[in-house]
Amino acid sequence: MTCRDFVTFIADFLSGDLPAAERQAFERHLHACANCARYLEGYRVTVALEKGAFGDQEAPVPDEVPRELVDAILRARRPPAAD
Repeated sequence: MTCRDFVTFIADFLSGDLPAAERQAFERHLHACANCARYLEGYRVTVALEKGAFGDQEAPVPDEVPRELVDAILRARRPPAAD
């Protein structure tokens, strides 16, 4: 697994949706690559902060937050559409 592959599979790894063989390759890479280990930790922190920031779905968004940013965050939170 390469660092690029690592980034591609990170969400599936954290959600537990990564098949066993890919998960093992992911974990091997994680243990061998300090940069990806740091990236994973930063990703986990970012996800936790995001969840905390939008814990109250009904809270108003401050006027100074650009609408495009709000729309992008909401799109990213939606589950992918079924094909």
